[in-house]
Amino acid sequence: MVNLTSSVTEFILLGFSDIRDYQIMHATLFFLIYLIALLGNLTIIILSTLDQHLNSPMYFFLKTLSLLDLCFISVTLPKAIFHSLTQNGTISFLGCVAQVFFVVLFACAELALLTVMSYDRYVAICHPLHYQVVMKKEACEKMVVASWLSGVVSAFLNTSVTFSLPFCGSNFVHQFFCEIPSLLKLSCSEKYLAEIGAIIVTTSLGFVCFISIMVSYIHIFSAVLRIASVESRSKAFSTCIPHLVVVTVFTITGSVAYMKPVSEVPSVWDLLVSVFYTVVPPTINPIIYSLKNKDMKTAFWTILRKIIMVQ
Repeated sequence: MVNLTSSVTEFILLGFSDIRDYQIMHATLFFLIYLIALLGNLTIIILSTLDQHLNSPMYFFLKTLSLLDLCFISVTLPKAIFHSLTQNGTISFLGCVAQVFFVVLFACAELALLTVMSYDRYVAICHPLHYQVVMKKEACEKMVVASWLSGVVSAFLNTSVTFSLPFCGSNFVHQFFCEIPSLLKLSCSEKYLAEIGAIIVTTSLGFVCFISIMVSYIHIFSAVLRIASVESRSKAFSTCIPHLVVVTVFTITGSVAYMKPVSEVPSVWDLLVSVFYTVVPPTINPIIYSLKNKDMKTAFWTILRKIIMVQ
């Protein structure tokens, strides 16, 4: 660790292990996860763009979610892979600023979009006759723009307040990426109430989104339980429950990471919590949203056949 008495020019990120064999194993594992996330999200974006049958609001939101997931996981994982391979965990001050900004942006925008998507499913299942009127193209576009704007505002607020604080002492960040709570621990100023307030505001908005999602799914499950067909009920539950599990994991682990006090000594638990909200959702979302989706699979094989015929 480096003692700093003047302005910080770089930070040192925590690795997952000091043992070389484990570092190679972590790099390989994260590379495979990153590859799965890239392929899954890119596939959804390409299919929903090229296939005219996938032009409903649901697929419009799903394409936007895939774009967010693609950006979100690309902010943290490539740097972590590089760190494990090269044993070089340094990141410049501006690089750390950019990482904080984009992590908050994509995380908040994703949570807002997941709230919109749960509302879309609520209208589709509970008020199908009004669906075309409520979920018009213009309304869907405004919801997506609002999701992105919420992320931008939250990112600007949290980043500007965090890096307005002076840093001194150690520049060793107890996390595998630049995370706000770990950076606050390095501040030599005790006057970071503004950033704590910004975190509380952001977390509170996240809690509101989570409650909104829960309310939407309660209504959805109530409607599904009234379906006469056992097969249809089973299909609806098998689709909704995985969505709800991922949203719950994403929200709870993100809230825990930002609200709990930072440990004096780096712990595996802190790393795992951050992995669960930055790495797991972008990797799992393409699988649970499209693996059992008949329209998505049909579009995939249709486009694949066209490519083979052209060649």
